[in-house]
Amino acid sequence: MDDIRGDQTSGEANGGAAGLDGIRGAAAGTAAVPLSVLDLVTVGQGRTATQALRTSVDLAELTESRGYHRFWVAEHHSMPGVASSSPAVILAHIAARTERIRLGSGGVMLPNHAPLVIAEQFGTLEAMAPGRIDLGLGRAPGTDGATAAALRRSDRLNEGADDFPQQLMELIRFLDDDFPDGHPYSRIHAVPGPVQATSHGGVQSAHRPPVWLLGSSGFSARLAGTLGLPFAFAHHFSAQNTVPALDLYRESFRPSTVLDAPYALIGVSALAADDEREARRQVLTGALSMVRLRTGRPGLIPSPEEAAAYDFSPMEREFVDGWLANVVHGTAEAVRGGLDDLVKRTGADELMITANAHGGDARLRSYELIADAYGLPAAS
Repeated sequence: MDDIRGDQTSGEANGGAAGLDGIRGAAAGTAAVPLSVLDLVTVGQGRTATQALRTSVDLAELTESRGYHRFWVAEHHSMPGVASSSPAVILAHIAARTERIRLGSGGVMLPNHAPLVIAEQFGTLEAMAPGRIDLGLGRAPGTDGATAAALRRSDRLNEGADDFPQQLMELIRFLDDDFPDGHPYSRIHAVPGPVQATSHGGVQSAHRPPVWLLGSSGFSARLAGTLGLPFAFAHHFSAQNTVPALDLYRESFRPSTVLDAPYALIGVSALAADDEREARRQVLTGALSMVRLRTGRPGLIPSPEEAAAYDFSPMEREFVDGWLANVVHGTAEAVRGGLDDLVKRTGADELMITANAHGGDARLRSYELIADAYGLPAAS
């Protein structure tokens, strides 16, 4: 594979609130590492996708005002309870309502899309919000096999995953507009992009979104390390693999023009409430939703009342207990203690918090309480 460890400077490359290289963040308040947000745009029973998307905007505005570092949305398909099928569209809307917080994908599932399309979408986002856009990429489909086949117009799903390094190379070439002479794509340009700066009379920012690799196993960890890219690990649904994957990333890391040292964030499911009982009541809705998803019955996020009344089978109860063991929940101080312990155990450079609950009010309250626990700036 060609060396694709190219320039990834962002609008804050020369310093500023977004970090010295557009990747590393600065911890706020008393937090040991930067705190960020992963939003799944969850849709609860009795709520519409419109309401869920409005909650996402409210959440982005709130977390920006409280000093969270970045706000990412994830790509999922054919899941009634998750309305984040089009990350670029959602990010464009949120970009128009925020000013400082970094925005990105956690992530775009690269095998589902042509690399040129992603380069165009995120080049457009970068033009809308210069210096604030991250491009996180995953190799999983973000859905079931049948839906992935419909997305890709092919039933050869393993082929897409196996070709991930080549697709990544192609995408970065489009972002940098640097296909070598003689390449079939050397005359094709992702616009908005660097080609506008080299066109006659053109004036175009040279910055582009930094590329992150996402993963829940060792494949992307090793690839990110080899290429000298930042890495995001899905601790929130693959906790048993977190430390091995981060160790592999650090062991594989080769300095690049992007990073001179490893930088890894982990996604963590966490929800704070005013008391422990309410926190347990809220996180149980997400656990029941996962039970249904894992048993082929995806649906809207159930209400706390339905989750409390649900008669879990012994097998389902075992799954729920295991699932909730990796959800940091309770009072604000308890959540702070759990997050601090996670940083110590993993050495993560950044925490990206996802709060899954039925209603938007519970999620907004959780991020407020966590911000208060760490002494993050008060809302302006």
